[in-house]
Amino acid sequence: MAAVALTALALGITGAGYVSSVDLPPDPMAPQASVLYYRDGRTVLARIGLADRTDVRLDKVPEPVRHAFLAAEDRGFYDHWGVSVRGLLRALWANIAHDGGQGASTITQQYVRNAYLTQERTVSRKAREAALALKVENRFSKDEIFERYLNTIYFGRGAYGIEAAARAYFGTAVERLTAPQGAVLASLVKDPTRGDPAVDPEWAKTRWKWLLRSMAAQGWLDAAAVDGTPYPAVAKESVTTSTIGGPAGLIADRVEDELTKKGISRQQIRTGGLRITTTIDATAQTAATESVGGALRGQPKELRASLVAIDPADGGVRAYYGGDRGRGYFDDAMAARPPASTFKPVVLAAAEERGIGFQSWYDGSSPRLFQDRDGAPLYNQDNLQCPICPLDTAMVHSLNTPFYALAEEIGPDAVRTLARRLGVPEKYGDQETLVDLKGEPAPGRTRSDIALGRYPVTPADLATVYATLGGGGRRAERHFVAQVVTADGEVLHKASKKTKEVLSADVSADVGAVLAKVVEHDGPVPGVAAAAKTGSQQWADTTDSSDAWTAGWAPGLAAVAWVGREKPGPIRQKDGKAINGNGMPYTIWKTFLGDALRGRPAAALAEAPLVGKVVRADLGELPKNAKAFPGLVYPGPQRGDQVDRSLATGSWDERVKRLDGALAKYGSTVGEFTVSVVDRRTGKRYDYRGDARLESASVIKVELLAALLLRAQDEGRTLTATEKGRVAKMIKASDNGTAKKVYHSIGGPAGLQEACERLGLRDTEPDEQFGLTRTTARDQTRMMLALAEAGSPLTERSRTAALQLMSSVNADQNWGISAASLDGERVALKNGWLARSAENNRWIINSTGRITGDKTDVAVSVLSHGHRGQQTGIEVVEHVAALTRSYLGW
Repeated sequence: MAAVALTALALGITGAGYVSSVDLPPDPMAPQASVLYYRDGRTVLARIGLADRTDVRLDKVPEPVRHAFLAAEDRGFYDHWGVSVRGLLRALWANIAHDGGQGASTITQQYVRNAYLTQERTVSRKAREAALALKVENRFSKDEIFERYLNTIYFGRGAYGIEAAARAYFGTAVERLTAPQGAVLASLVKDPTRGDPAVDPEWAKTRWKWLLRSMAAQGWLDAAAVDGTPYPAVAKESVTTSTIGGPAGLIADRVEDELTKKGISRQQIRTGGLRITTTIDATAQTAATESVGGALRGQPKELRASLVAIDPADGGVRAYYGGDRGRGYFDDAMAARPPASTFKPVVLAAAEERGIGFQSWYDGSSPRLFQDRDGAPLYNQDNLQCPICPLDTAMVHSLNTPFYALAEEIGPDAVRTLARRLGVPEKYGDQETLVDLKGEPAPGRTRSDIALGRYPVTPADLATVYATLGGGGRRAERHFVAQVVTADGEVLHKASKKTKEVLSADVSADVGAVLAKVVEHDGPVPGVAAAAKTGSQQWADTTDSSDAWTAGWAPGLAAVAWVGREKPGPIRQKDGKAINGNGMPYTIWKTFLGDALRGRPAAALAEAPLVGKVVRADLGELPKNAKAFPGLVYPGPQRGDQVDRSLATGSWDERVKRLDGALAKYGSTVGEFTVSVVDRRTGKRYDYRGDARLESASVIKVELLAALLLRAQDEGRTLTATEKGRVAKMIKASDNGTAKKVYHSIGGPAGLQEACERLGLRDTEPDEQFGLTRTTARDQTRMMLALAEAGSPLTERSRTAALQLMSSVNADQNWGISAASLDGERVALKNGWLARSAENNRWIINSTGRITGDKTDVAVSVLSHGHRGQQTGIEVVEHVAALTRSYLGW
């Protein structure tokens, strides 16, 4: 006991001595703006500074508002002597055990940190904070400390102090604030960016509700009224905020985000007079701004673009364009989008790691069937054909089928794992990357669709991937800040230049050699040796793209350019021409790279060491009429190829008569089929045995969807999240498991029969097994009319939801009645196929849907059975649909 007492006494004397040795500055430093410099450390990029501050007396702050801050930050403020011993010990333990500082702080400690100290998390800073807190408590009263605290907090939106915050968030003076409004402001102390309800409303409201309950627990608020208190109306954006305009504004945002992760607070950045040297290169940034600006000038307003350029040697961002609206606006470079074919190089690299060289031959025919696509054929863009296709040739022409086969062979998990090593994070928020989401075919798992770039990544992360490939397989962490120095010359942060090998240099060199052929094909960068890959994400069932990319590198600089829209939709130039990856994004990328590297000594890409063996395992049995020249690429059949509009002559009756004859003649050589057409523009109808009952297969899933929507309407609600997931999987992926659940939920055959009667479907006979239900082509066109016409029992919202689902199906299942569509037209469809043992395993192939365009609006259904094979049946259905359009001329 004596030893313990002596030790405590010694520690007390030591602590007292330390406290007395720390001088309390006479007054806090006046807030100063921080300056962002380009990487040369001299040229100013932007200033981040204090925008608004007006000090107020504590008696001007309503008591309920004061209580909100006490409840949020320090409920025992008026009872302690300035220091949280438990928080101090926690901080010490965190530094000893975990090499990181933390620990709760009192309001006095927070004031000291804001007024006199930096935000670094170290034992020495925490000890100095505690010493100064004790001296502040000795010099000032509790009310004086609380007043100073409220006047020195940074609340976001450029507001420093509670008076500025009241105006920035509520447009009022502090004395007019209510308790709920005060709780909004108190919630911001923890995180002034995320706490802004305009940034993260869910997080802000959750913390606000917690704070109200904390106030009630202290007796400062009526507990009974807490749950019924509405969240106050908050201004969408502050009129007092001093913003940084143009692309530099988003760079400033990213710099702040990066520094806060390094322990430097936003308040210190805004008020600490820091000298922040960024990694941004002035020449490269000008090139980025001009290349994007030049491409978008005069184009449709909805078009957006981003560009991110990274130095592979150290991960420093040399140029960044996420938009030109300035600070706080949506950053397109940080928005995850499907990267399309720019992911094919990752598949190639993963294959080379497994000994498959880029000269290997794969089947590049189109379409092809793959096991994990549930019978949905996969097409190459423009239906290009390359039956014997070396992988480098497939890369140059961006063929889907060889790379899908490759991903299937090596396993999609291998591609995902490599992509994450190269630079794709494991999560975006709470969502795991590069896996199916709820409602998709394989939730939580990765399918071979990764080869097609279906899983979204941000342009910034894709730039990291390509910087790693361009850096010989060595990955450096992407960063914007090289160094941070205080006004007193103290270095707060210095970026590490460490790199880590995540891919062999030989594989990286091989990938670069292949992508150099893409640049040679699409257009070289003048005076620069470069490697690149373009990509275009198809928009629904159209020939348009929703996202267009170019990603690549030259020695010393990797860059990614993206063009799209804030909300996904078709992207077209002012002349109506569709935008693809080898168009506007390639022009942006090529122009940028040439301008950014102008004047630098020319450097060559690494030679290809030819990793792996030449494999010829995927060719299988080629069709007898296939052109068998290795590497030969030629166009295959195109949408509308089978339509001969010259046949649509004479009166309607004459056309019908000739079509009847043509279908009868064709039907004598193939299995049984029936057709029904309704032209909504003219009201004309056509049937060829349209009332013949045949098994529905999966086309009946449209009726299941309609029945579920009707049931939800009757109950005065929308579909639940579970129901939405089921119908998406049922329609998009034609998943039978979820279809069975939907069938059960609507009441099985009786429920389906009731829905069919309400929808005017008189010829459909529900079966216990939904796929064996019998229906007619005429009923299927009636179903499509129920989804199109205002007089339908389905509401407009229900009709729109159903058609959107059916439109998305065709992105993966571009066959069936779509053969009767032409370029520029949209198809919303549902296909069905089934091999029936009762028919000696012959195939039922059905297709139903709606084709729309500027001069077209037609419901079409083709039902058929008795086919020897699935592909044979598909060809029959497509030919029948095309014949119908050829003669009728719709």
